[in-house]
Amino acid sequence: MYSRRSEYLRATLWGETVPPRTAFETIDCSIARTMAVLGEPWTALILRDLFIGVTRFEALHAHLGVSRKVLAQRLGRLAGDEIVVKRAYADRPERFDYVLTDKGWQLCDILLAISAWGDIWTTSQTGPPALIRHRQCDHLTTAELRCSHCGQPLHAADVEVIPTRP
Repeated sequence: MYSRRSEYLRATLWGETVPPRTAFETIDCSIARTMAVLGEPWTALILRDLFIGVTRFEALHAHLGVSRKVLAQRLGRLAGDEIVVKRAYADRPERFDYVLTDKGWQLCDILLAISAWGDIWTTSQTGPPALIRHRQCDHLTTAELRCSHCGQPLHAADVEVIPTRP
């Protein structure tokens, strides 16, 4: 048994072999670059709240229970990536609404697909925690992926990925 942490680290070479954190935004892969934005802890839930209309910092903080520091970092990143814009609603003290851009709304489409998967595979016996109503037809619905050419349902098992670079 190792009496000291440093002896353990030396013995396992842990301190020398831990790779640096991968910068997913630098990988030539659309999924990796998307996860660089969406994969940070709390980001998807912040986007969910913006999507449902919780747009003010204090309201986001209260609803999510996330630390102010993390919330500020995530909102700053989302604003820097042009997924949200800050719109002032008070001057003294300066306060902002965080509003989804078109780019942000498209990212929320991914959240609808994640929610549909979660409703099937992770929901308790009491059912999903929320339902989705399509405003155009006023019916409850679930998100589905469809082929942009033929309109048929699109499933990963039914597609072939064709690389565009060597």
